[in-house]
Formats: sequence, C-alpha cells, structure tokens
Amino acid sequence: MSPPSTALEADWLGLCRRATEGVNAILARSPTTRERAVETGQRGEGGDLTLEIDREVEQCVFSLLDELSAAGHRFCAVSEERGIVDYGDPATRVVIDPIDGSLNAKRALPQYAISIAVADGPTMADVAFAYVYDFGPGEEWVARRGAGATVDGQRLDPAVGERRNRAGKLEVLGIESADPRWVAEVAADLPEHAARLRALGSIAITLCQVAAARLDGMFTIKRTRAVDAAAGQLIVREAGGHVAFPGAEGPLGAPLDVEAHFAVVAARTAQTLAQLSALPRA
Repeated sequence: MSPPSTALEADWLGLCRRATEGVNAILARSPTTRERAVETGQRGEGGDLTLEIDREVEQCVFSLLDELSAAGHRFCAVSEERGIVDYGDPATRVVIDPIDGSLNAKRALPQYAISIAVADGPTMADVAFAYVYDFGPGEEWVARRGAGATVDGQRLDPAVGERRNRAGKLEVLGIESADPRWVAEVAADLPEHAARLRALGSIAITLCQVAAARLDGMFTIKRTRAVDAAAGQLIVREAGGHVAFPGAEGPLGAPLDVEAHFAVVAARTAQTLAQLSALPRA
C-alpha cells in the first residue's frame, strides 16, 4: 500500500506567491496587445486557442509543481491547457488557471487573475485551499476550508449581507460568459432581479467580488470549467456566501476536471442563491 499523500501539507501559499511573481514577470515582458495576442496555432485541453503567453505562464506554474513533486509530494494537476497531469496521486487535485480572464490579459485590460485550488477529492466540495491573485488592483485572495477567507491578509466578514434597492432588486449583479448572443437569451429575466450588471471578464475575480460583498451575487450564463471556479467558490463560501452548480449532484458536486459541465452561481444569501439558480441558461 502506498503511503498517504502529503500534498495538502505543502506550502501552497508560498508556491502560489512564487507563481504570481513568475506570471507577472512574463506579462511584463509582453506589455502590448500585439505581443500578448500571438497564438501557438494549437488548442488546449479546454478547447480554446492557446496563446504564447498562456503556454509561458503555465510552464512557470508547472515548473513549481515539478519542484513540489521532486520534494516527495504526490498529487495530480488539472490544467486548462494540459488537461490532467499525473504526479502520483489522482485523489489530491491541484486545479490551475494561470490566467483567468485571458482575453482581458491579451487586450491589456486590467482584470485577470491566477487561480489555484487544492482539493482532497474529485468535486468542488473537496477544495481545501484556494488562491486568486487579481493582477489589476494587485489583490491576493486566500481561503482555507473551515478557516475563513482573506483579501490582502484581512479577514473577510462572513456577516456582511447583500444590498437591494428600494424596488427590492439586487444593487449589483455580476454576469460572466458575456457573449452578446447568450446575454440576449437571458436578458428578459434580469430586470426582475438586478438594478445593475457588471461583466468583469474573469469568473475567479467575479466570485471574489461576491466574497467581499462588492457584488451581491453572480452567475455564469453558460457552463464553466473547474479551472475558472474551483478557487473562487471556496473563497465565497469561507467568506460567508453561498455557491451552487445547478444540475450537479448536490450544490457543490461539479467535478474537478477540464470539461465545462455546469454553470456557477454565487450570492451573499441562500435566498438569492436559489433565485439566481432558477434563472434560465443560454
């Protein structure tokens, strides 16, 4: 019998901070849209066209995972570009999106993030550590299962609720997967629920905004991949919010793999989560 994995005991925060420094350096070497838009001509495991910067930043993260593996920790990595990479233990999963909001990064728009989650099982419910770094404002979001969530080291208050206007609508609702065709399919139902919409272009960052009660809720119009949502959803839950993946086996039953299975919904209250979960999907 193999010895139990020690991967959850590794210094994940330290690794994530080193990865952030590496990604920042890579992007600084390619500051313009023209430089960042160079494609490799290949598609990643998630189906999207791979950019040169995607490949570089992912290699940066995987070099750190190689070091962790060499130190004796066993796990598997789930990545948008490479798929599932075996480091000796499929039960412990490291779910990586080196650039969530890659279109923003390509166009030199400010909000894009590195997102890393570590889980001791195959679903969103099993995520034990979460890290999101928003390169725009330079904010570091961290959560540990059962230990709360922080932004830049300051604990997020789980008692903060949502804000509604005089008509009873959510003051600000985040939406992602903002293809105009998909937005058009759900637009008629949104005025009943929200006074204002925000589309930031990054699922991980949008989830973090719900965690801090800057947004009252969010939902993705289309199905999303685990690499986009695994870290952010734990940050929301540890900050006192609520998350669901409608259609999964249980609210947090979405699998930690590379396929786009379910939409993600998050809110500051359980009642709003239920309302947003019931919205039609494109």
